Amino acid sequence: MSLTEEIVQDKIEVVGNYKVIQIRTATIIKKDGTEISRAFSRRTINPSMSADDLANESTEVQAIANIVWTDEVKASYATFLENQEV
Repeated sequence: MSLTEEIVQDKIEVVGNYKVIQIRTATIIKKDGTEISRAFSRRTINPSMSADDLANESTEVQAIANIVWTDEVKASYATFLENQEV
């Protein structure tokens, strides 16, 4: 009997005016090559993310961020954050 675990980013979505990137990760458990369990987690990243933090993301997420997070989107998101009430 062989149990294996595989973790994959199975869904990446861009949502909203500020092009927030949602990343769904699936953790797949297999027994002798047959899937017996699948669990999901989700997280988001936004245009205020530093370049260093973005470098820790998958190449696919980096590529999407570099396309959708234009200077205009980043500036608009920064303005949005500045105008939030504390």
